[in-house]
Amino acid sequence: MNTGHAPAPANSPTRNREQPCRGADIVIAALHAERVDTIWGYPGGAVLPIYDSLAKSPTIQHILVRHEQAAVHAADGYARATGKPGVALVTSGPGVTNAVTGIATAYFDSVPM
Repeated sequence: MNTGHAPAPANSPTRNREQPCRGADIVIAALHAERVDTIWGYPGGAVLPIYDSLAKSPTIQHILVRHEQAAVHAADGYARATGKPGVALVTSGPGVTNAVTGIATAYFDSVPM
């Protein structure tokens, strides 16, 4: 039976052959491919599927923050200190609006985030 879903990437640590691949699984597989080991974030409705896939990841640590702005500034500081990409995960709408200042700071300073 064709469900219309693509299979999860073969190298995905969250791959479950019993279930179809979801976009969230592809996002986490891409982060693994880039050797991301830490994500700062604040859950919200639009990113809950990504959080579900992230919970299955054996190597990516999630740090819960109290505000989206804190997630982005922490990811920026991490990238500046380590040279690795900083990753912040926030929801759409007000979540992204709260993250704009930190994103702009990283962008204008050419920080890998």
